[in-house]
Amino acid sequence: MNELLGLVSNVGFPIVLSIYLLTRIEEKLENLTQSINKLNNVISRIETK
Repeated sequence: MNELLGLVSNVGFPIVLSIYLLTRIEEKLENLTQSINKLNNVISRIETK
């Protein structure tokens, strides 16, 4: 928590908020990419039948 407060005081709130949101969104985007790839594989299997 002290590190977070130190960052806010040194580089500013918008930069810290941007970094926080980017790290949270990155994991969700990876999960979404995996789901899209799985869906693509299922659709490919259905089309070949």
